[in-house]
Amino acid sequence: MADFTQRSTMTKKETAKPQWLILDADGQIVGRLATQIAQVLMGKHKPDYTPHVLSGDVVVVLNAHKVRFSGKPERHPEHPYFTVKMKTRTYQRYSGYPGGRRVFTAAQVWEKKPEMILREAVRRMLPKSRLGREMIKNLRLCCGPTHEHQAQQPQDFPKHVLPS
Repeated sequence: MADFTQRSTMTKKETAKPQWLILDADGQIVGRLATQIAQVLMGKHKPDYTPHVLSGDVVVVLNAHKVRFSGKPERHPEHPYFTVKMKTRTYQRYSGYPGGRRVFTAAQVWEKKPEMILREAVRRMLPKSRLGREMIKNLRLCCGPTHEHQAQQPQDFPKHVLPS
């Protein structure tokens, strides 16, 4: 009788080779885009995915300041995709002191650090561990149509992973 044992491969830290992928976020919805970026950072789009190894790819996001929230559009002098949800969605920071909690709306965050909206959405979808903190370092956000990572020869983001 033939031996039909199946073997599963486990990616090791030494054998994992990250690819550089590039993505244009102009007009994309924050949450839908963040789920796809988080999957690529974790490496779940690869057939040799291993949960405890940093086997994901490096993602370069262009036009990170032009992401949008779903909801009813509203006029804004600078933001082309401003919606009502940007005034109601809140982010908070805590200094560690009593009464040190600060709450900001998405519109306030967009004015000071526009790339922070997408970074926070992706960070919250990654594992809450040391490995998750290493994964978020592979996310490069650029507020504009150009980037400084041409030497790594980034490829286009896979079409089957993008939100439709």
